Amino acid sequence: MSAQVEAAIFDLLGKLAPGKSISPEDVAKAVDAAGWRRELGKVKPVAVGLARQGKLVITRHGKPADPEKFKGVWRMRLPGGDDAPAAETQEGEEP
Repeated sequence: MSAQVEAAIFDLLGKLAPGKSISPEDVAKAVDAAGWRRELGKVKPVAVGLARQGKLVITRHGKPADPEKFKGVWRMRLPGGDDAPAAETQEGEEP
């Protein structure tokens, strides 16, 4: 099943302009439009694996995030430009 998720990620990203991103929900819906909520939990581990390999960038608030430490709302995009993970800040702290 992870191959299906990976294929959906790259299919969706391939249709976007450089620098644009997709959400985990976009990927889950591409895999199974009717049962996308069941697929949603499969997206993050695949995305993390691809980010570790340098094939994908996980972003939070539009900035690259460390694939080992990110939490909360996140998106994915293809690598390019300055993709060093941003330092994670605690809630209420200034970056």
